Amino acid sequence: MSLEALQERVKKDLSYLAFGGKDWVRPLKHPEGHVYDAVIIGGGQSGLATAFGLLRERISNILVLDENPEGFEGPWETYARMVTLRTPKHLTSVDLGIPSLTFRSWWEAQHGEEGWEEIEKIPRSDWMNYLRWYRKVLDLPVINRVKLQLIEPIEEGIHRLHIKGPGAPSNSVLARKVILATGIQGGGEWHVPPMISESLPSHLYSHTSETIDFKALKGKRVAILGGGASAFDNANFALSEGVGEAHVFVRRKDLPRINPIRQMEVSGMIERFHTLSDADKYAAIAHFFKHNQPPTNDTFNRASSWPGFNLHLGSPWLDVKQTIEGAEVTTPEGTFTFDFLIISTGLRTDPALRPELELVDNHIARWGDRYHAPEELASPILDAHPYLSTGFSFLSRDEQGKRKLHGIFAFNYSALISCGILASALSGMRFGVPRLVSAVADQLFLDDQDKILKDFFEYDEVEFIGEWTKEVSY
Repeated sequence: MSLEALQERVKKDLSYLAFGGKDWVRPLKHPEGHVYDAVIIGGGQSGLATAFGLLRERISNILVLDENPEGFEGPWETYARMVTLRTPKHLTSVDLGIPSLTFRSWWEAQHGEEGWEEIEKIPRSDWMNYLRWYRKVLDLPVINRVKLQLIEPIEEGIHRLHIKGPGAPSNSVLARKVILATGIQGGGEWHVPPMISESLPSHLYSHTSETIDFKALKGKRVAILGGGASAFDNANFALSEGVGEAHVFVRRKDLPRINPIRQMEVSGMIERFHTLSDADKYAAIAHFFKHNQPPTNDTFNRASSWPGFNLHLGSPWLDVKQTIEGAEVTTPEGTFTFDFLIISTGLRTDPALRPELELVDNHIARWGDRYHAPEELASPILDAHPYLSTGFSFLSRDEQGKRKLHGIFAFNYSALISCGILASALSGMRFGVPRLVSAVADQLFLDDQDKILKDFFEYDEVEFIGEWTKEVSY
C-alpha cells in the first residue's frame, strides 16, 4: 500500500463513521466579529488530536494556532535530541481509535509489515513526519507563526485572544473555549537553577529546551546537569556532533531505574487516575516525581559507548562560576572546568509563570489551595500545580474568577496531579483527548441549554405521514 492509497482508506473509514456531519453548536454573534467555538493553542500532537476529536463531535468552528513554522510544531525537530521515542511502538495515540490513522498504518504503507517488525521503537524524525501527514490528511485548520500573548475574558463565555506573529490574521480572535495544548513547558517554564543563571553569562550555558550550536562545540568539553532521560539524550547527541567530552552530573548516588509510566500503561492508572481521591492523586504523583524518568537502555548504551562520555554519580553542583577558561563547576568529588554547560533540570509548573494567563492567574485554584498534604509528602512544587476538573478546565479560587475562567482548559503538563499523565505522555493521549473533547462539548451544550431545550420543546416537524382509513366493525 502507498501513502496515497492509505489516504483514500482514511477518507473511507471516516465516511463509514459519518465524519464531517452538520455542526450542532449554534453560531454565536458578536459586534467584534467571528467567534470560534474553540481555539486550540499549540499545533503539536496534542493540539492536532484535539482538533480531530472536536471535528468528530461535529464541532468544526475551531482554529489551531502554533508559534512555530509549519512542520516544526512541538519538540521533535527543535529541541528533542533522542534517537527514538521512549514510548513502546505498539501504543496508539492521536489516531483516536481509527486503525488507518495509526503510526503503524503510516509506516507499513511505506515499509510493509516486515518493516514494522524490524523497528524496535519509533524514530523521532519519522514521528514528526507522521504528524505532518496526519495534519494534512485530516485537513486540520492550523495557522502557524502565531503566538498567544494574552487571554482576556471580555464577557460571560467569550475570551479575546491577543495574538502576534507573521501568520496572525489579526491582532486578536474571539473564542468561547480556549484549549492550551502547549506541551511540557505550557504550564510554567523551563528551570535553570539561579546558581547558574545568576553566575554565568548566557553564552556559557543553555537549557536542553533551547537551540544549541553543537557545531561550535566540536572538540570542546561539555557538562550536563541532570540524571533523567533528556540528559543522556543530549550527551549522546553532543558526542555524535563532535563534542570532545560530555560529562553527565547526577545528584543521586545511583541512576533512576524504575519507569512508573510502564506500570501505569497496563494497570489502569492512566485511564482511571481521575477517579482517585485527592490524597491518592497527590501521593501517586509525589511517587512519580521521586522516581523520575530514567534513560532508556538503548539511549544509555549509545551515550556511554562514546570514548568522551563521563558519568559522575553523587555529584550535585555546589558552585558555578566563570573563569578565563570557561565555566568552573564545583562538586563533592572536585572542581572541573568546561567550555559549555547544558542544563537538564526540567521545569517548574505554576500558572503565575505564564504571561498569557496574567489576567486570570490570581483566580486559578492551585493544589495548595484545595489539599493539604501530609508533612512527609508536601512539596511546594506539587502545590503550585493548578487544581483542574477531570475535564482539564481551570477551577476558581473565588466566585469572581468563575466567570473569567469558564471555558479555559489546560491540556498540558500542568494537568499532571489532577488528571495524571493523560496530557503529558504519548501513552495517555488516547484516553486524555476524548475526555478533554467531551468536557469542551459538554460546556458548549450547557452554555446553550436554554435555547437548545426551547427548540426541543417547540419542535413540531411532522415525520410520520401515514393514515388509517379502514373502518372496524364489531
